[in-house]
This record gives sequence, C-alpha cells and structure tokens, in this order.
Amino acid sequence: MKTAPQFFRHGPGPFVRLFVFAFLSCLLIAEDLRFKYFPELRQAIGVVIFPFQKIAYIPTNIYDQIEEFIASFYLLEENIKLREQYLKNQEQLLKLHSLAAENAQLRELLGAVRQIETQTKTKAVLAEILYTPRDPFNHKITLNKGSQHHIQLGQAVIDDKGIVGQITRLYPWSSEVTLLTDKDHSVPVQVARNSLRSVISGTGKNNELELRYLSVNTDIQQGDLLVTSGIGGVYPLGIPVATVLRIERDPTDDFAQIIGTPIAGVDRNRQVLVLSLVQSVAHDSIETPKIESKKN
Repeated sequence: MKTAPQFFRHGPGPFVRLFVFAFLSCLLIAEDLRFKYFPELRQAIGVVIFPFQKIAYIPTNIYDQIEEFIASFYLLEENIKLREQYLKNQEQLLKLHSLAAENAQLRELLGAVRQIETQTKTKAVLAEILYTPRDPFNHKITLNKGSQHHIQLGQAVIDDKGIVGQITRLYPWSSEVTLLTDKDHSVPVQVARNSLRSVISGTGKNNELELRYLSVNTDIQQGDLLVTSGIGGVYPLGIPVATVLRIERDPTDDFAQIIGTPIAGVDRNRQVLVLSLVQSVAHDSIETPKIESKKN
C-alpha cells in the first residue's frame, strides 16, 4: 500500500484528533445538560439552514407527488370499475326483486286458478299484458294471447284478486280487453253479504265504478264486497269485483249514488287469466254466438 511522503503530512495524528473531538463532544453534552448556553445558538443555526433543508427535500417531494399522482390514477380507474360493478349488481338486484314479485303473483294466480276450477266449471289460460294505452280515457289493455290460443270473444279476464275485464276484440296472436272502469262496460254483481243483485258499470275514471238504479232504501253498506252473480253466463259466480267506497242518499232522489272501487288492478301485475266455461268450450258452436252477442 502506498503511503504519502512525509513532507505532505500536516496536523496531528488521527488518534489525537479523535481524542480532541471526543473531549469537545463531552464538553458540549455537559454544557447542554448543566449550563444551557447553546439553545439560542442552535435555534439561530436552525433558522439559517432551514432554506437549505427545504431545497434538499425538493427531489423527495417531487418523487412523492409523482407517486401520489400515479396512485390516484390507479385509484380512479379502480373506482370507475367498482362503480360499474355496483351498477351491474344493482341492476341484477332489481331484476331479482322484480322476478320475486312476479313469482309471488304467479303463485297467487295459480291458487286462484285452482280455486275457480274447483268451485266453477271453468278453465283458465295464462296471458301477459303486452301494453296499456297512453290515453287516460281509453280503458283497454292488450294481451299476448289470441284466437290461435283458443281465446274467444266475451271471455272474462281476472287476476289473483278479482275481475279485470272482458275480451272485446280478438286477433290471431293477441286480444284486447275492456276494463271494468270503461264507461261502456257493465258486470252483473251481487252483494256478498245479502246476495242483493245489481249491475255495476264503469265511469270512465280510474279506480271508480258505479252501482246504478238502486233505491235510496236499498240494504247496502260502505265496505260491502261485490262479487259476480253468474247471470248472463259470461262471468263465473262468486268472483270478487269491487268494494263499496261511498254511498250518497238524497231523499229527494229515487236512486242512491253508490260508488265502488275495483278489487283487481292491471297497474300492479303483468299476468292475468282468461276464463272460459267448460260447457262453452265443449259446445263451441252453440255457446260462442251467445257470448259474442252479450258484451257486458
């Protein structure tokens, strides 16, 4: 190993310098613990070197900012993906809720079919509502079943609650139903409480029916259930139609004004049942003209 020539050596040796610096360090530690003359000096030195510290930290700060920018970019991309996944999950959840509600309604329809087929000589065909008119004065709906599915004019249409309407127009693969609320539609009914017979008619208003030509002293009460009377052969006996909403009796008038509200509702479900008497199906050539000529 090469050593520096003697004439290039200056100052004391390394051990001496080590001893001097160690001694000075001990003195400074003792002064800081005992006398505390240097705090102001340290503060002044800190103020002087603070700008240099800031300058020295600039590369580190730039690196941290670049790293945060890259991380925020990835977080933004991940946030977009998570939002898309959330929207997809919400769509699937809404579909599941809709399917669950539709399944419950189909179960109720199945129960209604079994009850009707047990109590009356009818058979039912499940149909789905294709669309409803936007015109508020047109109380008709269109079903996805027609003459190709053995649907006939005059057949009653129900849901799991009660009567919806009647088939009034027929096409090969679709049919039109006139709702109870249509002003030109009437249904023979009777009061379930006392079997009082009458005819309920649509008023052209949503959720409103009217019992006409009943005297002011007729035995009918608010809340009475009105069911089909079976007269006319179109609607099977005993299917719920409406409930009495209000009764207005004017002593100066011969008839009471009786307003009811339909029990069934096409605004709540998509599936309905089309009913037909088993007898009319068996003797189609005899019964069909009677049904077509009778449009309640």
